[in-house]
Amino acid sequence: MRKTFFTAVLLMTLSLGYATEYDWGQTGHRTTGEIADNHLSKKAKKEIDKLLRGKSLAFVSTFGDEIKSDSKFRKFGPWHYVNLPEGETVYSKENANPDGDLLMAIKTCVAVLKDKNSSRDDKEFYLKMLVHFIGDLHQPLHTGRGEDKGGNELQMRWFGDGTNLHRVWDSNMIDSFDMSYSDLAQNTEQLSELQKKKITSGSFEDWMYESKALSEKVYASAKVGEKLGYRYMYDWFPVVRDQLQKGGLRLASVLNEIYR
Repeated sequence: MRKTFFTAVLLMTLSLGYATEYDWGQTGHRTTGEIADNHLSKKAKKEIDKLLRGKSLAFVSTFGDEIKSDSKFRKFGPWHYVNLPEGETVYSKENANPDGDLLMAIKTCVAVLKDKNSSRDDKEFYLKMLVHFIGDLHQPLHTGRGEDKGGNELQMRWFGDGTNLHRVWDSNMIDSFDMSYSDLAQNTEQLSELQKKKITSGSFEDWMYESKALSEKVYASAKVGEKLGYRYMYDWFPVVRDQLQKGGLRLASVLNEIYR
């Protein structure tokens, strides 16, 4: 009986520990996937349905995190973020992580999906990864500072519970809002076609620099050890929602261009 109890506690601990690894949190990634699904062209929708065997973009959006527990996918670890070296303001091949980064990851996924010689399995795998990585690009601390692991080492409190700045943006605010991913996707800001076109214009680098600029505001938004709660939600959750919507619109735009 005692052994069974401790086994259960251990499994619960491991499960909770794994849950904290998610980027944007499951709800955030699924929101971005759902928004993208709602803006796909008919042709893109048809091709994606074939590759994913009917599964939605929201369903596969967490795949990039789910495979982290499998050692054979370890090489994809650095692909979830992009950090410029301290003092650098421009991204270049010379200062990029030799093991890969988020910007390289997105370009790799797009290249595989566009390549007519790619196998069906590769296309399915990299489509799932692309959905995840576009989401990661819009969580500003995935373009944060390498020295604090994108805010992971900046400890603070969220409604009295211990957390860190990265987790506040990954999941704490989204979880505290307590709305499903489908409800979040349904309740996005109403945008004109001109506004959508402006959001989806530009390059992957442009989107990365935009997220990078936002990350500096996020770093300035809280101090180590600070107790965050309702006021922080009031000030910053609209930004989270805006980033989720941008991620979804841009993901749809990328997929529509691939399957045009």
